[in-house]
Formats: sequence, C-alpha cells, structure tokens
Amino acid sequence: MARREIIAIGGSAGSIAVIRQICRALPADLHASVLIAVHVGAGNQNLLADILDSGGPLPASTAVDGEPLQESRIYVAPADHHLVVDGQFIRLGRGPRENMARPAIDPLFRSVGISAGPNAIGVLLSGMLNDGASGLADLKRCGGVTVVQNPLDAIESEMPQTALLAGDIDYRAPANDLAALLSRLVREEPGPTLTPPASVALEVAIAMGRPSDSGTIAEIAYPVPLNCPGCGGTLSQIRGSPLRFRCQVGHGYTAEALAHEHEGSIDEAFRIALRIIVERAVLMEKMAHDALQAGRTAAVATFKERAQEYRRSAAVLMDAALKG
Repeated sequence: MARREIIAIGGSAGSIAVIRQICRALPADLHASVLIAVHVGAGNQNLLADILDSGGPLPASTAVDGEPLQESRIYVAPADHHLVVDGQFIRLGRGPRENMARPAIDPLFRSVGISAGPNAIGVLLSGMLNDGASGLADLKRCGGVTVVQNPLDAIESEMPQTALLAGDIDYRAPANDLAALLSRLVREEPGPTLTPPASVALEVAIAMGRPSDSGTIAEIAYPVPLNCPGCGGTLSQIRGSPLRFRCQVGHGYTAEALAHEHEGSIDEAFRIALRIIVERAVLMEKMAHDALQAGRTAAVATFKERAQEYRRSAAVLMDAALKG
C-alpha cells in the first residue's frame, strides 16, 4: 500500500526543544525519512544532528549532498546551505538567501512537495517572521499534508500563525501531540497525485543556485518599485499569495521579512541624517564664533541663522524617529 514517506520539519526561534521532543517520541521503525531545516548562522557548528542522534531512537546526521534518502533516518540541514530533496536524493544548495536565511525552510518544503507529492508531510514549528508559510502552501499545492504547531503552544507564534493565515493547513497541534500525529499520518494512505506547478520547481532551482536574471524572475513575478536589502537590485512581486518578492539575483522575501529589513535601513538612514545635520550645526556655530573674533558682524548673523536652521531640522528628525 502507498504511504507517506517524507516528513519535512522547519523551525526557527523556539523550535529546537520541540524538534528534540518530536524526534525522541518517533518510533524506531518509522517508515519515512525526516528532514529538518532550522535557521542557523553561517558559522554554526552543525551540532543539532549529534544532539538528535543521541537523544532518540532514529539515527540522525547532518545532510550530505547527493546521499540517498533512507527511511527511519533524520537528516539535518547544514549551516549556510539550503536542504532540498531531488527525487530520492538529498541535495544541498548555496543559492540566494530566502527571508535572510540559509538554510531556509521554504525551499525544503517546496522540494519535498515536488519530489513526494501526496507522500509528503510538511511541519512548521515555532519561529519569528514567516519563513515556511509560502513553502508549506506550495507543498499543499503539490498534494502533500501540512501541519503547524499550535501558535498558542509555540514560544514564537509568528511563523505558525502566518502559515495558518496563508494557506489551507490540514492539522495544527501542540508540541506534545506532534510525534503521535506524524506517526499516524505516515501510516495513512496518501491522497491523489497532483501536478506540481512549474513556478514551485523554478524557486527550488533558484535555491539550488541556478543563475537567476530578470528573464527568469519574470516567469513568476513582475517588477515593483522596491529595492532588495541584500544587493540593492530591483524587486519583483511573486504572483499569487502570500505576498512575496524576489530580486533578479534571487534573494527572496515575504512582505513581513522585507518590512523588517527596511525598518532597520530606515533607522540607519535617520541616524546618518541626524549626525550630518548636527555636525553642520556645530560647524556653523564654530564659524560664527570665528567671525565674531574677526569682527565680521554680518557673517556672524548669517552663520548663527544657518546653525539655528540645522538645529530645527535635527529636532524634526529626532521627533520623527521617536514617533516611528
């Protein structure tokens, strides 16, 4: 009998404890492969696989490019690499970051949806912002089953909450119930096979490092007057929901992640502008003092007036920054 054979788990802040809890409770004879992508920095030492390997019945390892998938095993995305599935094989990609992350969760979910279709299960856990929401929706479009941790149970509820708003999620459950739910879903007969959308395959290829240009991005998006925080290039809006963007290089952002990045840029721009204006005011005041010492009365008035204008502008900027 056909069965679901791949479980893809994604998480960020607050998810490690849940992942350990799930992996400890999964049965040793689980007839499925488990793949895990967690947001980690490029300098991470890939310790999660060792922790899971020693803490549960299923052997766990850091994923290796090209290795075949085996059931009853756990594969963890290494630092600074997207983890994707290509048929029955693992592939690691160093394509552009998505939502400022590599590994990102969306590429894993999309690739599992394409490779396994109705035999795939996607699980999104605790995390901030909303990486994983669009990938989970794409996995669903490929016929897979979608699961999210109950937002009320998550340390950081934003990722599972966004996924619930972005797509038709099949199941949501607290951390304590996830392992039992996954074990049951693996044993169930999967649904009908669907044809994966071409757009989903293209985004997986980009994550794998396929060269991306304006023509490539135009297949799935249209240009908008926004700039990429990563490279400064023009962003294009991905057709469909949820609201997402990619630049010509391939950097991907949800609307929330893009807003988060732009917020930092705005704060930095305020600080730079305020510093320059205050410096100009100080300079004008010093020039006014120098003119006074030299007896140039007319110049003193001019420099003082300009210094006051700069001080007023600085006060306006400061007020705007505080209100923002």
